[in-house]
Amino acid sequence: MARYVTTVRTTRSPEDAFAYVADLRNFAEWDPGVVAAEQVEGQGIGSDAAYEVTVKNPGRDITLRYRTVEIDVPCTIRVVAESWIFTSDDRITVKPDGTGSLVTYDAALRLNGLLRFGDMGLRIAFGRIGDRAAAGLRTALDSEAVS
Repeated sequence: MARYVTTVRTTRSPEDAFAYVADLRNFAEWDPGVVAAEQVEGQGIGSDAAYEVTVKNPGRDITLRYRTVEIDVPCTIRVVAESWIFTSDDRITVKPDGTGSLVTYDAALRLNGLLRFGDMGLRIAFGRIGDRAAAGLRTALDSEAVS
């Protein structure tokens, strides 16, 4: 399994930061690996929300259906997407920090079936992908990285 975790400090309130990052339609704005994202079930952020997120992939882009599996507004959302290639399990946590907030994005990617033997290579690639997404998130939230 590959995992990438980043935390950023933003001046946005927890409610505003959560509203932005928990709405997966915004992924394409800050994650350069995302080509498009649209909501296909539910209305806005909620337990019934599902999104189709198209990600760049060598050879051919892949569209994943992310479903909200856990939500506690404005603190936490967990979304999961499964394909025959891999399972993506993303948790976003927002906590108050003075007049702003801390946003933590924790993404886990697991290859499925016999492909799981390629996890070591996936970890290396996922680190680079995560670094680009983290930089985009910092820019979108006008924030700074937290070590």
